[in-house]
Amino acid sequence: MKQISINGTSRADLGKKASKELRKNGNVPCVLYGEKRDENGNPVAVHFYASEREINKLYFTPNIYLVDLKIDGEDHKAVMREVQVHAVKDNVLHVDFYEVTETKPIVMGVPVFAKGLAEGVRAGGRLMMMVRKLNVKALYSQIPEKLEIDVTSLALGKSIKAGSLSFEGLELVTPKEVIVCTVKMTRAAMGAAAAAAKA
Repeated sequence: MKQISINGTSRADLGKKASKELRKNGNVPCVLYGEKRDENGNPVAVHFYASEREINKLYFTPNIYLVDLKIDGEDHKAVMREVQVHAVKDNVLHVDFYEVTETKPIVMGVPVFAKGLAEGVRAGGRLMMMVRKLNVKALYSQIPEKLEIDVTSLALGKSIKAGSLSFEGLELVTPKEVIVCTVKMTRAAMGAAAAAAKA
């Protein structure tokens, strides 16, 4: 997994007015959830803000990153967990980070790509990727930058579901019935098939 560094500054005022002011000044309110617990055993959230420019480098990319997060000089390793984006302007409004350790597995969406030329594509069909990411569970050090699926033997009209996939060192947690990719019949292929049947 690639790494990226982000500098953050802790914040005490968590109201809407303060958050609006932060955004106005080119910053994004953020929260880090991690291993720290209070006296009742509840997770302790660290509220901070970071430069919108740095957050955009993390969010507006197809890659996944391990984030070297420095808040007021204190180092944390984290992954981006949830992002709130403005419905119209498409700018990032808020980010939740999750602190990771070397011993505790995490769940993360990893980009998925097709490998090879599908049999159904050679027959005139079109390969369609139905999902962009698959959710896997593993130690962060074992999570790859991408997952490749061999589609060479995928015939026309056939699909590959998540339940038929496996990756070494990773537990696939995407529901088994989810269709990952499929080869659909094109109009040209249907015309050719009809002509062949007629002949």
